[in-house]
Amino acid sequence: MYTVQTFESAEAYVQALAGAIAADLQQAIAAKGEAVLVVSGGKSPIALFKELSQKDIAWDKVKIGLVDERIVPTNHADSNTALAHEYLLQNKAAAAVWIPMVEAGKSETELQPEAVVAFALKHYKCPDVAILGMGPDGHTASLFPKAPQLQAAIDLNNNPVLAHTTPVTAPHERVTMSLAEIVSVPHLYLALQGAEKKALFDQASAAPTLEYPISLVVTNEKANCHVFYAN
Repeated sequence: MYTVQTFESAEAYVQALAGAIAADLQQAIAAKGEAVLVVSGGKSPIALFKELSQKDIAWDKVKIGLVDERIVPTNHADSNTALAHEYLLQNKAAAAVWIPMVEAGKSETELQPEAVVAFALKHYKCPDVAILGMGPDGHTASLFPKAPQLQAAIDLNNNPVLAHTTPVTAPHERVTMSLAEIVSVPHLYLALQGAEKKALFDQASAAPTLEYPISLVVTNEKANCHVFYAN
């Protein structure tokens, strides 16, 4: 299920969220000697990435990967891999180990979905902490409404771990953590900013629906989801 914390400014929201994530990573390191963090892409988390990269934790014991990725070359303008390296694996967090989801050096024609999923699965590590976002269509990770592969990706009885999805409402083929994998993450964060996103979240969190895949996460009894919202 979920809890909601509301912040009056984007600065306070970013500082609180980065602090909570850093504390969770430190706790995992203390308990088992390492921690795994997976993050989402897009422009929204850039400020969070910058703040988190400055946190004074044992980054050399942290592995960082992605919740989902666009199936594009890792130097593509839309690559979440490129985004994470530019803004998160910097400063103190430069010491972290990267978990690849898309193989570097491959051209767009070489990156076929089945092969990308197989590559990602070889490197996959179960996360201790995951940062989710939510799109204006109610998607989270790359669990998109109306995607032909959505039913397979959200099948809790036949957990695919990672799945290929084809968004109808966004460009690029994707590889994503499945619903079952997402809700099993011990520390799950959903980062929201703006009144429109909050209104959509309030609607989606009322009941699970395929129309808004984020609803399938936050209404799941297994999910330990912390919603951080800034006006």
